Amino acid sequence: MSTKIHPSSVISPQAEIEDGVNIGPFCYVDGDAKIGSGTELTSFVSVHGHVTIGKNCKICEHSSIGGDPQDHGYKGETSYVKIGDNTLIRENVTISRASGEGNSTIVGNDCFIMEGVHLAHNVVVGDYVTIANKVGLSGFVQVGSHTVFGGMAGVHQFVRIGEYCMIGGLYRVSKDVPHYTLASGEPLRLTGLNKIGLQRGGFEAGTIREIYRFYSNLYRKDMRFTDALNETIARKSEYIPEIQKIIEFYEGTKRGVTFWGI
Repeated sequence: MSTKIHPSSVISPQAEIEDGVNIGPFCYVDGDAKIGSGTELTSFVSVHGHVTIGKNCKICEHSSIGGDPQDHGYKGETSYVKIGDNTLIRENVTISRASGEGNSTIVGNDCFIMEGVHLAHNVVVGDYVTIANKVGLSGFVQVGSHTVFGGMAGVHQFVRIGEYCMIGGLYRVSKDVPHYTLASGEPLRLTGLNKIGLQRGGFEAGTIREIYRFYSNLYRKDMRFTDALNETIARKSEYIPEIQKIIEFYEGTKRGVTFWGI
């Protein structure tokens, strides 16, 4: 494979461009950037300092990767953006570097980030995540693998969203969303299991039933949620690994967790 760079693009001599990269017209790549083999920048793409982009990615028109974090606390320290392999970033996406010396904003492998998405400083996105148009993830948000966002959703800073979740479009996410759930409504509520996502992810039918039974017991009407959660934590070792992961998610919450139902 040969590297192709359009003559109108400005590429720093210090940038590390692997074999097979295709850089279209009017792009800018800073000196501390690293771009993996097979990756394409279509046109008018800016890749700023301390950005690492994996192999076989595609970044589309007018996207800006690795700009300074939009954070009053940022004082010019060295920070990073790291993007995995096989990730598609569509038009007008902005991904900011992290705030804090040596910290990173991270996007995993095989993600699909659609037009107009903003990923703020210190965001961590897992693998196989789909983020639809105009979604905004505020600073320090964490997103588990295989999660899907509907268009124009907004996520409050420091919120955690688990694996195999689906967040409805246009909604505001201000508390943590636990693994394997659907979330929508205003205020946001858990509306069920992401059953289709779990089936596509290879979860066995018995495992899905166990997860549903767990959530039904956790949010039952005859017991306060805090009492049910404490009872569940005390019995954590009795559950299958997928449910132990859910319990650990609840144990780690700092903003509180989105509740089940209307």
